Amino acid sequence: MKVLNLQCAHAHGFEGWFGSEDDFQSQRARGLVSCPLCGDAQIVKLPSAPRLNLGAAEPMASPAAPSQTGSAVETAAPVHLPAATSPAAPEALQQMQQALMHAVRQVLAHTEDVGSQFADEARKMHYGEAKARGIRGQVTREETEALLDEGIEVMALPMIESLKGPLQ
Repeated sequence: MKVLNLQCAHAHGFEGWFGSEDDFQSQRARGLVSCPLCGDAQIVKLPSAPRLNLGAAEPMASPAAPSQTGSAVETAAPVHLPAATSPAAPEALQQMQQALMHAVRQVLAHTEDVGSQFADEARKMHYGEAKARGIRGQVTREETEALLDEGIEVMALPMIESLKGPLQ
């Protein structure tokens, strides 16, 4: 099994697992490899250092992992953030990506998907015609602006493709 560090044209980094280099190239050529964040199929393989098992030698100490809250560690899909210039940039980027994914998962877990009826449901709740609850759905830019003009607080949340179904 080959684990490859991959990146889309929008600089979203992610990991892919393939049976061989030929499997990766074949799947990429057929458009089967895409970015879990934006769905882009223009994927390139990033250089990575192999891990070598050299016997019973003591493993090198790695930096301490950030403390996790809750009972489970979330699996994070990468997000594009501006590159930092400090040596700790990859770790900081990974922490930010994990925090974003955790926040999106929390929203998904604690809201009701009302689909294209979002604007109508938000208005009903705002004017006391429906029980107040957390909802999510799809609206156009014009509908969003109209809701904001009416004093209804809404926030855009881009839906990450990998969260629409179960992760493998």
